[in-house]
Amino acid sequence: MRLEYPTFGKIVVDGKTYEHDIVVYPSGRIEKRKKWLSKGKHGTSHKLDPDELKEYLAEEFDVLIVGTGYYGYLSLLPESRGLVEDKEVYELPTAEAVRLFNELNERRKILGIFHVTC
Repeated sequence: MRLEYPTFGKIVVDGKTYEHDIVVYPSGRIEKRKKWLSKGKHGTSHKLDPDELKEYLAEEFDVLIVGTGYYGYLSLLPESRGLVEDKEVYELPTAEAVRLFNELNERRKILGIFHVTC
């Protein structure tokens, strides 16, 4: 699986373009981020709430990569970090997160959450 972040508002996975935030599971499954779960509690989808993160913990993984957006606005809340304290966690602007995902993907089980706008 190969990711690209060609421009603000778009992410490409194996040639397929998505114009919304996505979650990439270690199995290769891709789904739209359930950001309304965080937005409903915090008034913004830029705070990754534990209830939202729990939705993505269905598959085993070693590394969590959070693409924080073009400007880096998305962040894990401290309570969310507690859910993954036994994992490697990276919070990086989406372009950097995509590069790291591509670098580690062949060797590690990665859960990726990618914010494609701000």
